[in-house]
Amino acid sequence: MIDISPEVITVIMFSGILVGVLTGYPLPVIFGGLGLGIGYLTLGPAVGKLLYPRIFDALTNYILLAVPLFVFMGIMLESSGIAERLYDALYIWFGAIRGGLAIATILLGTVLAACVGIIAASVTMLALVALPSMIKRGYDKAIATGAVCAGGTLGILIPPSIMIVIYGPTAGISVGKLLMSAFMPGFLLSALYMAYVAIRCLLEPQLGPPIPAGESKVSFLKKTAMLASALLPTAILILAVLGSIFFGIASPTEAAGVGALAATLLALGYRKLSWKVLETTGIATVKLCGMIFLFVVMAVAFTGVFISTGAGKVVAQLILSVPGGKWGAFLVIQFIVFLLGFFIDWLGIILIMVPIVTPIAATLNFHPVWFATMIMVNLQTSFMTPPFAGAIFICKGVAAPELNVTFADIVRGVMPFVVLILVGIFLCVAFPQIILWLPGKMIK
Repeated sequence: MIDISPEVITVIMFSGILVGVLTGYPLPVIFGGLGLGIGYLTLGPAVGKLLYPRIFDALTNYILLAVPLFVFMGIMLESSGIAERLYDALYIWFGAIRGGLAIATILLGTVLAACVGIIAASVTMLALVALPSMIKRGYDKAIATGAVCAGGTLGILIPPSIMIVIYGPTAGISVGKLLMSAFMPGFLLSALYMAYVAIRCLLEPQLGPPIPAGESKVSFLKKTAMLASALLPTAILILAVLGSIFFGIASPTEAAGVGALAATLLALGYRKLSWKVLETTGIATVKLCGMIFLFVVMAVAFTGVFISTGAGKVVAQLILSVPGGKWGAFLVIQFIVFLLGFFIDWLGIILIMVPIVTPIAATLNFHPVWFATMIMVNLQTSFMTPPFAGAIFICKGVAAPELNVTFADIVRGVMPFVVLILVGIFLCVAFPQIILWLPGKMIK
């Protein structure tokens, strides 16, 4: 064993993450390698006794069963054709106004967010369904791709969200309360996005021209029937999952099981269910959840060693010593999370940062649900800030070649939405009840 000071361990472990990310190593390898390596050097063979119970407790946590169930639900809904039905209805309702198709795209992303909860699925569906329609009708590529990326990323914030299911056990906070707390901030961001598109296209009409009058000439009754038939099954699904949590009928894991069944029945009702769909959904669920749980194991190894060697106290003392009191410390934490989003996936940020900053938030007397939700709102930026920017790469990869969408178009399009997320963070700081009102109404 080697005697290394906590300060040196802090520098080594965070520098190791930076070097590993810049050299292209997968994050689980970086976290696991640093945790086990530093742990063995400083603690010797005892590192195994330290980490085994932590890893076992993490993997057998009942609430994490909701992860594969929510993933299955999202992938099954992607196969059901619900996105196409909703977009067809929203196209008729909003297409005739300036920027209407981009607004419809964000609105569709908001509805999908309350059903799917998987960024890759939401952005893919919007890029396939909405992006060609906008660009072929003369929309500016930046506005169009920005709407796709911003609307699609709402799926990781608006419940049901895999991010929330993982954040809760990591921070020791009720997943049910976190699910409810994320609703209003998610809707707030959606409203800010749509307002931006509407104002921008009002000032610069060429960015989002209305569709030809003949395409939107549908009777009010027919438009309403199209929208109702598309939204009603979705509303039932949302009520089945989140209503049961809100009213205290079911735990998040039980509600996730109900959601998985409801999504399967919805696909059956739309005549999209087949053995091939079940097989594809099952395999995709296993692959994605395997990656998530590998992340969990390796991150537990990293944070277990980091905190046990005293490095966590070093970070806490450093943050608590910044000028400005509790709000200065809060600003530093949010800034660190924002910077990490440029380089690291949201899952890595949560699994590494949350065990470190949650005790700091408790010391500063921040409401745990409010503080956790603020971190998750901030993480919305990580999907749209290069070089990592998962939403940007998904959009670029899915966009049809004939649309001639460039990486620069997408980056230019998402930057205003990143600024709007920062505006949303400020509003949630100024008006904390945006986050805390709905959890306070829950039936215990």
